[in-house]
Amino acid sequence: MSEKRNIRDHKRRLLAAKYELRRKLYKAFCKDPDLPSDMRDKHRYKLSKLPRNSSLARVRNRCIFTGRPRSVYKFFRISRIVFRGLASRGPLMGIKKSSW
Repeated sequence: MSEKRNIRDHKRRLLAAKYELRRKLYKAFCKDPDLPSDMRDKHRYKLSKLPRNSSLARVRNRCIFTGRPRSVYKFFRISRIVFRGLASRGPLMGIKKSSW
């Protein structure tokens, strides 16, 4: 099940990258007060016709091992649970338990 979620999230990331420039351009035109209102409405309509999954807001960072969507460390792309297990066993280089 987690593999399906990761695949779906990967597809969303690809779509977001594909439409990123177009989406930013349409948003800039929509917010520009110097343009006539009919031109802004036209760009707002074009923005609404883009695929929903092309929005960066629909992309979710997930753990690459478990697919868990919450408490994922962005640098390692793994969840806190997997991180703790890997850190205690030692396969993560340079990670050690702190003590003072």
